[in-house]
Amino acid sequence: NRLDWVEPALTIIDDRSREAFLEAHIMGAIAIPESVLVERVSLSLELERDIYVYGNNDEQSLAAADKLRAAGYTNVAELKGGLPAWKAIKGAIEATRLVAA
Repeated sequence: NRLDWVEPALTIIDDRSREAFLEAHIMGAIAIPESVLVERVSLSLELERDIYVYGNNDEQSLAAADKLRAAGYTNVAELKGGLPAWKAIKGAIEATRLVAA
């Protein structure tokens, strides 16, 4: 719902591989792999920022969210079910690269 309202004070982080991100991702999401997640996020986001994170599965999403929480980020949530769940509710997605059929 917040995306439908064009809520400016949230960040969506895609924790999947760069290749998976290029094939399809949630509209407006940014790609940050877990290996550099805290380092990259700390460069530009305040600790109170609303952050939504998703990965290939719930375990990957939770691991990324837990890293952010451990670093002091207070408003972190995981997208349950990842991109497949987002697609199932007809959430807006975008693709950066065409996938061969």
